[in-house]
Amino acid sequence: MDKDEIHLRRLPAAAPWGPHADSEFHGVDFLPEDLNVAPEETGMRVNKKYSCLPAEEKGIHIINIRAIEDIGYDQHESTLLNSLSKNPDADCKYGLYFRDGKRKVDYILVYHYKKSSAGRTLTRRVHHNDSSARSTKQDQPLPGKGVQLEMGESEPHVDYHEDDKRFRREEYEGNLVEAGLELERDEDTKIHGVGFVKIHAPWNVLCREAEFLKLKMPTKKMYQINQTHGLLKKINSVIQKITEPIQPKVAEHKPQTVKRLSYPFSREKQHLFDLSDRDSFFDSKTRSTIVYEILKRTTCTKAKYSMGKGEGRKKETTLLNKRRKCGKYGITSLLANGVYSAAYPLHDGDYEGENVEPNDRKLLCEEWASYGVFYKYQPIDLVRKYFGEKIGLYFAWLGVYTQMLIPASIVGIIVFLYGCATVDENIPSMEMCDQRNNITMCPLCDRTCSYWKMSSACATARASHLFDNPATVFFSVFMALWAATFMEHWKRKQMRLNYRWDLTGFEEEEDHPRAEYEAKVLEKSLRKEHKHKETDKEKLTWKDRFPAYLTNFVGIIFMVGLTFAIVFGVIIYRISTAAALAISSTPSGRSSVRVTVTATAVIINLVVIIILDEVYGCIARWLTQIEVPKTDKNFEERLIFKAFLLKFVNAYTPIFYVAFFKGRFVGRPGDYVYIFHSFRMEECAPGGCLMELCIQLSIIMLGKQLIQNNLFEIGIPKMKKFIRYMKLKRRRSLDHEEHMKKKQRYEVDYNLEPFAGLTPEYMEMIIQFGFVTLFVASFPLAPLFALLNNIIEIRLDAKKFVTELRRPVAVRAKDIGIWYNILRGIGKLAVIINAFVISFTSDFIPRLVYLYMYSENGTMHGFVNHTLSSFNVSDFQAGTAPNDPMDLGYEVQICRYKDYREPPWSENKYDISKDFWAVLAARLAFVIVFQNLVMFMSDFVDWIIPDIPKDISQQIHKEKVLMVEVFMREEQGKLQMLETWKDNDKRKGENCNNHSPRLSRSHSGSLSSCHSYPLDV
Repeated sequence: MDKDEIHLRRLPAAAPWGPHADSEFHGVDFLPEDLNVAPEETGMRVNKKYSCLPAEEKGIHIINIRAIEDIGYDQHESTLLNSLSKNPDADCKYGLYFRDGKRKVDYILVYHYKKSSAGRTLTRRVHHNDSSARSTKQDQPLPGKGVQLEMGESEPHVDYHEDDKRFRREEYEGNLVEAGLELERDEDTKIHGVGFVKIHAPWNVLCREAEFLKLKMPTKKMYQINQTHGLLKKINSVIQKITEPIQPKVAEHKPQTVKRLSYPFSREKQHLFDLSDRDSFFDSKTRSTIVYEILKRTTCTKAKYSMGKGEGRKKETTLLNKRRKCGKYGITSLLANGVYSAAYPLHDGDYEGENVEPNDRKLLCEEWASYGVFYKYQPIDLVRKYFGEKIGLYFAWLGVYTQMLIPASIVGIIVFLYGCATVDENIPSMEMCDQRNNITMCPLCDRTCSYWKMSSACATARASHLFDNPATVFFSVFMALWAATFMEHWKRKQMRLNYRWDLTGFEEEEDHPRAEYEAKVLEKSLRKEHKHKETDKEKLTWKDRFPAYLTNFVGIIFMVGLTFAIVFGVIIYRISTAAALAISSTPSGRSSVRVTVTATAVIINLVVIIILDEVYGCIARWLTQIEVPKTDKNFEERLIFKAFLLKFVNAYTPIFYVAFFKGRFVGRPGDYVYIFHSFRMEECAPGGCLMELCIQLSIIMLGKQLIQNNLFEIGIPKMKKFIRYMKLKRRRSLDHEEHMKKKQRYEVDYNLEPFAGLTPEYMEMIIQFGFVTLFVASFPLAPLFALLNNIIEIRLDAKKFVTELRRPVAVRAKDIGIWYNILRGIGKLAVIINAFVISFTSDFIPRLVYLYMYSENGTMHGFVNHTLSSFNVSDFQAGTAPNDPMDLGYEVQICRYKDYREPPWSENKYDISKDFWAVLAARLAFVIVFQNLVMFMSDFVDWIIPDIPKDISQQIHKEKVLMVEVFMREEQGKLQMLETWKDNDKRKGENCNNHSPRLSRSHSGSLSSCHSYPLDV
């Protein structure tokens, strides 16, 4: 006993606890609470007393209580006494195993505790060899209450809130043990005031829960995967050889020729599965999922522990009884109430270092979460094995999206190069740059702006042709079909992954209610019970949620209005800044007014968008929380919808303004439209608003990606890591010896950032998908910049998941959920928006109308003059004419402006001309034809490409047939065995009847054995 470390536990004297409440235990007497008790005396008491004491008569110390029937180890050696070797941390692989070095840690619960100042030691480790054991403080008891105070001892000050948490933990952990889990507590950590509960799921619990969850597990039966033949086989082999350098070096990524038949796990059919290695049959991801399901399902009904007296005690007891009747507290509730501060599965080990054992985390870090392997495919199967199907599907979708951006980027570059190659042949821009035309334009603002030459906008006109040319129409059609092809390609890829990951028959079941929902139902039940009403099967109705719905509606309308107000404020800034810069006397200053105003306004928009993105994310979460959805899935879907709506409006409102509203409601010279009677609405440049739309889109898209990726996803985590490092360095200087010891795995993981879900990752990519598809007609290079961003984004997210986040709980999923519907909606909306951009924002339709209706020689010569109307400067309103009419060196009588209106010498001067209606009709006709044609082509692509690949459907059918064959053979084997047993029984019966009476009497034992044979069977 002098080399053993005894774990002492106390069972409550008043209330028998756990599955052993009525059983007999080997116990010990009360130990003295004095911390200075000699180890020899304590050891004597432990050895001396092993009598079985009834739990009703006195409190009993239990040594490391567990659900003994679930363990399978020798009770006296493994259950009652935990012996530590000379290096316990090495034996348990620094926190990956229990202290016995055999049972793996599947899950961790973390809690904060306060030490009692009155020496109310709850339990204590007894050391007999300090040199062989780690210097420790006392473990808290897993089940049971604290030690009662002795008679006559003054009652110390008690923190009732902490006592309440402690008693909830004790009851909850007791219920976990009843469910079959094994627990071990550790408060001897380097993190002051933080305790850890290690959870291990034994084999029979894993089998039971795997059967409940209908987990598909590989059987012994293996079958050949159908291989391609002939020409396709040769093509596939060539492709494999070409792509071999960019394949990750992991076993899971190699092409498979055989596959194990999978079947939902059943304890009755364990013979079907390969159970030769039980330790690896359920991998760490599956084990943590099973434990998390038990944690969610296990409840704690104890709501309040009170040590008060009198009336207060009665009230609290009444509240306790009501809550026990109405409310239950699972792990989500306990986390929300602060009973536990964290709950997470452990990473497989370290990912860097010299003597690190090989593990999946290290392999992922080398072959996936490294910028040096950006050119390689992702090891999706290994990602799924480590993080689960839901995260695996996200990275698979991101990989497919990034691959599909490659052809879109190539076509976009070709379109851009075509514009560069034809810019010198573009007749309208040549006419605008030709100074011989001597076209005098009307002032851009009142009084301070003067007349200007159209040739001064030559650079803008030439730049507009790079993005506003006939090839952009083709690119818009291409991108619409690309979006449809991408969606179909992803559906096929998703089905392949479902087949490989054995998710073909998986159906999501209804999730457990959320903690907040249960709390609301509890409040409602208490109110009804107070009014003496029936409270069975309470749930929240739309009447209960109506205030939250109203708040949601008003809040979203307010946020959308706020976004519009900010965009309007930027418009005022653009107008006032343009007027201020126009006063500049330098010609260079006046020529760069439009570029300066546009660039600064877009930067302001970018900063506002990034700030509001974070604000709207928090507001969307708050609005969803007050709505109190029942399950986590409902919560996530409602949060995604609100966050997407707000962020979509926030990101695209400035772009929509430039594309469809700027320059549409300016009026005309002599009759301009004013804001607040002083600010004149801004106009588009002579080359059109498409160039400004391109600038707006490119700066917002690139700036949003660069700032959010570099600052938020790289900078902030590194800053937090640096702060933690500085704190640790400061502590090491205070306690050098303690911090020189290697941390346990669960301590290291506790210092990592908690996993916050995939919503921010998906949201970032969905907004980017909108930039790529919605306004692609104005910015053909958008797919290229998205591709470059995503190459970095994949490795950045991978590094974050592997090295900077706690390991998330693996969640089974067969698709990407609501995000797929959002993607389809954006794809449909992109067709409509691009149709309007081409017809109304660009000059493509006016050029076609001029070419086929008004051109005298079938060319574009004279197009610029055709789009400009004339204005007599004598018709200016009083106080709006330029202050310096002679700024160009000559007197101006007629100035030009871009519009289709009657000239001043016409009878109906300045009215809308017939050319305007002809162009408008052509624009609307183009929108209708383009939209319907592209929609039809997209639906045709959707129809012609099957959702399920043919080979996968054949494999799924083959699996079903093989499974039926396996069961039929099993039944036939059982029938043959039964017939054999019957035949043997019949023969033995005949042999016994043929014996002589004397022989029969002498062999009565043999005869009886003959008749007892069927019973033995």
